[in-house]
Amino acid sequence: MSVESAVASRTGYRASGRFLTEPAAVRWVLTGIALLFLAVFLLVPLAAVFAGALAQGVRVYFAALADPDALASVRLTLLTAALVVPLNLVFGVAAAWAIAKFRFPGRSLLITLIDLPLSVSPVVSGLIYVLLFGLQGLLGPYLMRHGIKIIFALPGIVLATTFVTLPLVARELIPLLESQGNEEEEAALTLGAGGWQTFMRISLPRMKWGLLYGVVLCNARAMGEFGAVSVVSGHIRGRTTTIPLHVEILYNEYQFSAAFAVASLLTLVALATLLVKVTVEGKRERKGR
Repeated sequence: MSVESAVASRTGYRASGRFLTEPAAVRWVLTGIALLFLAVFLLVPLAAVFAGALAQGVRVYFAALADPDALASVRLTLLTAALVVPLNLVFGVAAAWAIAKFRFPGRSLLITLIDLPLSVSPVVSGLIYVLLFGLQGLLGPYLMRHGIKIIFALPGIVLATTFVTLPLVARELIPLLESQGNEEEEAALTLGAGGWQTFMRISLPRMKWGLLYGVVLCNARAMGEFGAVSVVSGHIRGRTTTIPLHVEILYNEYQFSAAFAVASLLTLVALATLLVKVTVEGKRERKGR
């Protein structure tokens, strides 16, 4: 009798050719707990958002989305994401490449600095920019004399959003590049390929799914960021309010249906992000086989 047969005969647990060490009751309880958490913390809030958005009818829903302030918040959110994601893309690729491919003084410090936004509250990071670039901040008087406005304007929103999304692309690429090694790049260089040619034809295709995954996460976080943007934006309605800030304003004004209607846009973005994430993960798994 084989070891697996002996284990099966003693435990009596077998499922789809794989041996399980937990009794069926335990598996059902764990599955039920997981499904309950998904229902309470994911499905119910999603349903509540759309139910609140459509509570007063479809006409009120689309009227809330067509409001000039809502459209301004959508434009600002899209513009912020369009600026932040490429910045993090360039930084993430450069930082991950340097960390994964080279050993240099300060490498550990660079890794720590990349992780810094994950350990600092977004509100605190926004406050730091106010203390640096605000009217009473360290550089505020200089900026005011030269007519440069950062806080309560688009540059401040972009800076704050870039800070909180900084690790997402780099942290996705670093373990991927480290696991791939340097053999293919070294072979290409040995055969006479240049550095840029090697990167475009060898390195980039190998990291593309990880890169896309990081970009998707970065875009979702950039569009949904609230804490840091709330501090540096000034809540100037129709000018410096992104979608999350506009939702807060509407909710505080007791315009609940309008608030849920605008919030449903972010919910749809989250669902689309989840769909892309699942698709990318599936492609990465098939690529790795």
